[in-house]
Amino acid sequence: MNKHLSDRQVIEPRLGIDIGRVIISGSSHPSGSDTAFFDGNEAAMLATPEMAGAVEAIGRLVELFDGRVWLVSKCGRRVQERTLRWLDGHDFYARTGLDRGHVRFCLARADKRGHCIDLGLTHFVDDRKDVHEAILGTVSHQYLFGPQRGPAPSYVTSVSSWRVLERLITTSLVSPVTAPAAPA
Repeated sequence: MNKHLSDRQVIEPRLGIDIGRVIISGSSHPSGSDTAFFDGNEAAMLATPEMAGAVEAIGRLVELFDGRVWLVSKCGRRVQERTLRWLDGHDFYARTGLDRGHVRFCLARADKRGHCIDLGLTHFVDDRKDVHEAILGTVSHQYLFGPQRGPAPSYVTSVSSWRVLERLITTSLVSPVTAPAAPA
């Protein structure tokens, strides 16, 4: 979509959001175990809470982006199935307005780059620095979510909460979104 756009061409804003540790809060599981989502039974998996403020903020962002919001997650088949059941079990689609067809999975973090390109994403939220490195040059606004070890790379905006993230994303839409310059 935006392969040959100049860095000054205005494009339609589109948002990508990671799921684990961005929407699903494994570390806040009632059992105290952040592996309950992966290893627990169905009830334990469904009991894994959402990140504070995530669902409400995503609902407002889906409206702000006129539905152009996708979830993009790296995980294997078993966790993909569990993730989809978690989203259904938490009534995520109804609560946020996100289209059910706007969930993408890949098997390697670097593969998120292909999804960013295919979907023409302008904004991306992920909790992993290696993902942000992989998508560099494809997304204009990169947000590194949650606590991190060490400083954030200069090309991402570090955010600690959904409240702050929503404000930053909303503010970014005040001026036209432009395609990132093609990597050298």
